[in-house]
Amino acid sequence: MAGRTSDPLASPGGCYGVQVLIAGQRKPWRDEVIGQIRRAGFRATSCDSGVDALTVLVLGLPVDVLVVDAALVGEVCCSKIAVEARALRPNLRIVLASDVACPSLAAIADGLPDALLVADAAREDAVAQTVREALSGRPH
Repeated sequence: MAGRTSDPLASPGGCYGVQVLIAGQRKPWRDEVIGQIRRAGFRATSCDSGVDALTVLVLGLPVDVLVVDAALVGEVCCSKIAVEARALRPNLRIVLASDVACPSLAAIADGLPDALLVADAAREDAVAQTVREALSGRPH
């Protein structure tokens, strides 16, 4: 296609574009992150529980980046979903995000050295920027 330039951050997601799976119990947080992701031109799917997010991954649906709210609690909490997601999809890009003070964020990330952290997810487009970093940082 003449005249088109290749975007170095273009989706590894093929014809579906970049697919971002967002896992977080707090609806306002999910809505904020979904807005950031869509404004960045990516597709977003959200889940309000870790179990639902893992189900999406187990079913093999296309997901390029997993964004997890560090405040996610329950049977499958933030750290567990990140570890399980890595086991299911070793090349999955993982972003751990929080819009509140979360002293355990760094501890959670210790088990996933390649996960990217967003300590201030409410800052304008902070999550979308980190998703772009994740996509550019590791070839697929």
